[in-house]
Amino acid sequence: MSKMTLLDLAKLNGSDAVVGLIEEVRTAAPEFDVIPARTINGTSYHSVLRTGLPSVGFRNANQGVTASKSTFAAKLIQCFILSGRIEVDKALAMVFEDGPAALEAIEAAGTMKSALIEIGKQVFYGKDEDGKGFPGLEAMATIVKDAGGTSAATGSSVYGVKFGPADVQIVLGGGSVLDLSPFRDETIYDAESKPLPGRVADLTGWIGLQNLSQYSVGRLKDATADSGKGVTDAKLAELLAEFPVGSKPDRWFMSRRSAFQLQSSRSATVSAVGVKTGSGREVFAPMPEESNGIPITVTDSIKDTEALS
Repeated sequence: MSKMTLLDLAKLNGSDAVVGLIEEVRTAAPEFDVIPARTINGTSYHSVLRTGLPSVGFRNANQGVTASKSTFAAKLIQCFILSGRIEVDKALAMVFEDGPAALEAIEAAGTMKSALIEIGKQVFYGKDEDGKGFPGLEAMATIVKDAGGTSAATGSSVYGVKFGPADVQIVLGGGSVLDLSPFRDETIYDAESKPLPGRVADLTGWIGLQNLSQYSVGRLKDATADSGKGVTDAKLAELLAEFPVGSKPDRWFMSRRSAFQLQSSRSATVSAVGVKTGSGREVFAPMPEESNGIPITVTDSIKDTEALS
């Protein structure tokens, strides 16, 4: 099992106390700032979906009608175990210049950040990301449009998602959020299975993703860097037109490349900002914050290396 090394400690010791730890892990998973979440006491629950309405119509006087009824389908929402484990050689923790607790806090923060990044990828790619986790939006999307990209393994997707109790939300099982235990003294083992004293903590959580409507998730797929095959307002409008009235998405999710493509597509037609250059001003559209009236969240959880489908 991977542990903090003496080299890692040497890098941390002697660092500027004002600057502190500079994160070079630039992946950002802002999904959790916008996707609502709920807790459940157990690890799964059933929901009943109405899949068809009773039929009604006009009739003539003294004319009977045929009785009808709604149709329903059951849906199971499940949470899956997310785990992480931190092991630190107790001797290394004792000589960390800011104290053992500071070293433990650094590792704990890194583990929590890693957990959010992992959940973020799972939200979009589901079983394709980790087969032991929950299904993602890619599999849930029933409204799909193709951007037409043709360069293999360079695809990306934009998702339009509707949130709420009857639509999409993150589910946290066991009645709690992610739990990172306090550090404790425990025997750990080196690569040769030899014991040594350590400081250990465990991350545990039950995580799932709910989608209770076939109209909650739309996807623009196969957006590549090929000419004319990127993300534009027109393509997002075409996807949006497939959503029924009353099921308009609450948010677009896209990669940084897709956001740049959208920004670039607006350069000639959108009221632009001026960027000062040596010879004057270069006209370029501002970073997009919305498209077709729907706010945009840019995330590193969506790849620019998807296989084309």
